[in-house]
Amino acid sequence: MRKTSFVLALLLAGQLTVLGQQTETVGKSPWGSDDEIGSLNLMSNYTRFEVLSQIKSGKTYDLSVDYFVGMPSFHSLGDPGYQYWLTHTPNGTAVDNPNGLGKAMNRKVSYTGDAISMYTHMGTHIDALNHFGLNGKIWNGFTPEKHLGDKGWKKTGAETIPPIIARGVMIDVKSSKGIFPENYRITVNDLQDALKKQRLKLQPGDFVVMRTGQAEFYEDANHYLDNYPGISLDAVKWLIEEQGTMLLGADNLSFEAFPPEREDNWVPVHTYLLAEKGVMFIEQMYLEELAKDEVYEFAFIAASLKLKGASGSPLRPLAIPIKSE
Repeated sequence: MRKTSFVLALLLAGQLTVLGQQTETVGKSPWGSDDEIGSLNLMSNYTRFEVLSQIKSGKTYDLSVDYFVGMPSFHSLGDPGYQYWLTHTPNGTAVDNPNGLGKAMNRKVSYTGDAISMYTHMGTHIDALNHFGLNGKIWNGFTPEKHLGDKGWKKTGAETIPPIIARGVMIDVKSSKGIFPENYRITVNDLQDALKKQRLKLQPGDFVVMRTGQAEFYEDANHYLDNYPGISLDAVKWLIEEQGTMLLGADNLSFEAFPPEREDNWVPVHTYLLAEKGVMFIEQMYLEELAKDEVYEFAFIAASLKLKGASGSPLRPLAIPIKSE
């Protein structure tokens, strides 16, 4: 019964192509008028158990990057960078005595506390479906007039994103293609060539992550942000419409390359995925260890922070190798 439900879900997902937004209008969800998670509806207890049952070892890869002052960010658009500050230090607590227990106690029990401030689309994070819309609407026809309050969106906020467990496939375009020209747009052929070299085929419901090698420069923000490669709109359409990909990811700043490939849309890949197809994606992942060990197929496990109403959230994705069929 569970497997039948999964197949039906995949058939429904195929309707996203039929509802095809060639004129760039927001998609209507095949999962109903209240749907807030789009293609993540393809997950089920069956699909999660299926991939977990294929784990072949306990080795785990952390696919997230560090957060630190000076880390790469979207500061060019006016968004705040990452800030960190100490709220309590061992010596300061002894001097200030904030707990009223005296210097002797505060010398004995050292106390350190800290705080951060950051844009939600920094570091390894997932874009929620309200992040980008088209013509005044976001995925499934939700509008800011009805669904956006002063404290965030009432629909498709980051708190609605479920824990993700799925078959993961890394397409190592960097190893397959080599050095990229500036602002290179990764094509369908690039993806197919890499998959052929890796002897892997995609399956409906996969999490597909693309390695550009950009994470190698993450500690150097200027280099990391400079003319990085990204996926083309045609390649994304191939993944979604022909391969049935459920979730996407990459190791660059914003998944697609700039300047935009369309004159009438400055983020055509973002709007196609989020607004038209209801497909979320993860940016700024760390894939270098997977590439080094040539791990291309894995159980992908991730959960984002439940930031109510937010357009995105940090998350800590993990990869555990699975057996190949």
